[in-house]
Amino acid sequence: MSNVSIENLGIRLTGLDILKDLNLEVAAGEFLVLLGPSGCGKSTLLHSIAGLIDVHEGSMAIGGQDVTWADPKDRGIGMVFQSYALYPTMSVEKNLSFGPRIAGVAKSEIAKRVDRAAKMLHLTELLNRKPSQLSGGQRQRVAIGRALVREASVFLFDEPLSNLDAKLRGELRRELKQLHKDLGATMIYVTHDQVEAMTLASRIAVMKQGKIQQIDTPANVYGKPANMFVAGFLGAPSMNFIEGTLQVASDGERTVLFVSPTLRADVSGYGFIAPPKGGERVVLGIRPEHITLTEPGSERANGNALVSLVEPMGASQVVWLDAQGVSLAVDADAQYAVPALDRKVGFAIQAAQVSLFDQQSQERL
Repeated sequence: MSNVSIENLGIRLTGLDILKDLNLEVAAGEFLVLLGPSGCGKSTLLHSIAGLIDVHEGSMAIGGQDVTWADPKDRGIGMVFQSYALYPTMSVEKNLSFGPRIAGVAKSEIAKRVDRAAKMLHLTELLNRKPSQLSGGQRQRVAIGRALVREASVFLFDEPLSNLDAKLRGELRRELKQLHKDLGATMIYVTHDQVEAMTLASRIAVMKQGKIQQIDTPANVYGKPANMFVAGFLGAPSMNFIEGTLQVASDGERTVLFVSPTLRADVSGYGFIAPPKGGERVVLGIRPEHITLTEPGSERANGNALVSLVEPMGASQVVWLDAQGVSLAVDADAQYAVPALDRKVGFAIQAAQVSLFDQQSQERL
């Protein structure tokens, strides 16, 4: 396994800067997920690491070796594509062994590698089949196995599960996580699926318009988003946003209140980067699972609202509220008896779980 180091990377395609001044350090053995919407540059970044796209400026090293201008075959990488990219006329065994065969690896060593990869990915009984005789999940396993038999130092995955149905995606997610645990290899994985990112990653790099917005553990990216884009991109339903102002009072103890027509909350315990002075125009973010429904006018309620919609989700239900014109999503237990539509309810937020952002810059306070 090897680390990947990228410094001041710039990539220009058809005269447009897709990536500019991008810096990234991937530690040896970590599972880094590049997450973001379509067109944010995550696949371009992955393809540049693979050597499939030439860089315009900057440098790149894998395992301490400068590979900025190295051919893909000389980078020590194994790549898995979204489209499988299997040779249709070759058997599974021939597809798995193709890379080592053209590299001149001894037959006995190839057989050993193929057998190991087939056992890890449950392909042993499929070695004599052609790709056309396999399901989508089996084909993707073969594509992953083909990267494994190269014994690469870094594995690159370009949205490998996006062509599969939800059940298969869940199964292969677990297999990929187990594979990383067994191999301890460096893996870089591109996706726009936040569930894949949260379940697979050691760290997540959230991208927007060719820039990394935040790179951290899944728990920190979800719980302490660096800005409103990151906060809104993760979570389903996404984080609720409420505009308001901060009021600072000192009556023995310094109290910081968030005040808006929608709700009023004590945020004195919030971990501000810089102490507020009062009067700041901010946006409060709170996730649906950190809001509970109460009786209207309850002492512990932070505000009142009307029930506008209920979405049953099996073990839970999403209750949508209209709070003074602001739409709020609440994640409630499926057994909770939600009042009828257009009925008034109270709601309480967990103040310890809020995120606060500057209204203008949208950066975390």
